[in-house]
Amino acid sequence: MKIRRILATAVAAAVTTPVVFLSAAPAFADTKPSAPSQTQEQQPTIEELQKKVAEAQKAYDDAVAAYDGAEKALAAVDAADSKLKLAVADAEKAVATADTAVSAANEKLSKAEADLKALPVDATPEQKAAAEQAVETAKTGLTTATADRKAAGEKLTKARSDIKAARDAASAEVERLRIAKEAALKLLDAAKKALADAVPPHPDCKDVSDQLAISMTGPKKVVAGGSAEFKLRVTNDSKQTLDAAYVTTDLLAEKDSLLDHAKLEWGPLNSEWADLDAEHGFIDLETMKPGEKVDLLVRLTVDAKAPKSEAMFVAEAGYDNKDGSCGYIAEGAFVGFDVAAKAKDEEKPSTGSTGGSTSGGNTGTTQQGGTSTTSVTSTGQLAKTGANDVMPQFALAGAAAVALGAGAMFVVRRRKAGADA
Repeated sequence: MKIRRILATAVAAAVTTPVVFLSAAPAFADTKPSAPSQTQEQQPTIEELQKKVAEAQKAYDDAVAAYDGAEKALAAVDAADSKLKLAVADAEKAVATADTAVSAANEKLSKAEADLKALPVDATPEQKAAAEQAVETAKTGLTTATADRKAAGEKLTKARSDIKAARDAASAEVERLRIAKEAALKLLDAAKKALADAVPPHPDCKDVSDQLAISMTGPKKVVAGGSAEFKLRVTNDSKQTLDAAYVTTDLLAEKDSLLDHAKLEWGPLNSEWADLDAEHGFIDLETMKPGEKVDLLVRLTVDAKAPKSEAMFVAEAGYDNKDGSCGYIAEGAFVGFDVAAKAKDEEKPSTGSTGGSTSGGNTGTTQQGGTSTTSVTSTGQLAKTGANDVMPQFALAGAAAVALGAGAMFVVRRRKAGADA
């Protein structure tokens, strides 16, 4: 990934001092690299960082596989055909059978005692002996049945204890591996970020706005305590396969404190959500074939304590090829919106805006989802083609940074390379 995620720097500079940002670019470009410090710690090479990413990816994949296996093992404990489950079922049947036997033995003893008591006064000694023997036999039967019931109960208790112990152990293993999986994901994200941050400038990078396109739609207003989604589409209009395409994103706000109350997640359509850094978002699109379109959703969630603020969500796209060539889109896509602190301020979501062509304005076409586009003119002004008529000053500056960000990207990056040399 040879193109650094510099958009946030460019936008921040444009927001605070647009004139300085533009006028200082030549000076940045001419800045000569400073001599490296004798005590400066040697930084890892790109190859080393790529290796760390690969290792972290494998470790994460292994952690996911282990976690999935633990979940299956937990489910297997209570499966209908598991040995432990069958042992419990057999023990329950044995207890039921023993209860029946105890009940029958009690009835037999009661009958024998009643028969003995009902003997007539003139009963013969033989009749009395037989009745008394029947009582003793019934008592012995009851004793045996009671002992069998106790043994069956103990077996049931053990069977239930065994399955509970297995269930608890499996649950503990699932939790342990869940934590391990989350830790592996953090290490993977850190390795990817380190690689992205360390990628040096590349002279072959060029503006490929006529070959690679990005569009975005989103809400005009987001209510604190709720969430909203931005739809992005990246299109490879070129005739070549892009080996490693990507999207970089930034969330800008009139009030910086909004970022402390905001959470971003992304995912392909109909897929799971993954965390996205609010200020330095990076989405790896991997390989894109000629003519391929990739649709993404970015979900913004703001908690109930979020302040009222004007905000903007910005996205750019680029690629790196195995042959060393790389490209970027000169104009990114953006959506300006308001964050409302009260639910009563909520309005029905409407169309967002994209950083369209720098000339010609809106062509009247619509983006994914039937929304209109918003162009950034060569003067940095917003064409009125879907956005609010009155945009905040920071939004205008941010839009200008999107339009001018490509050139600024390399100016700032050359300065960064000189400082790190």
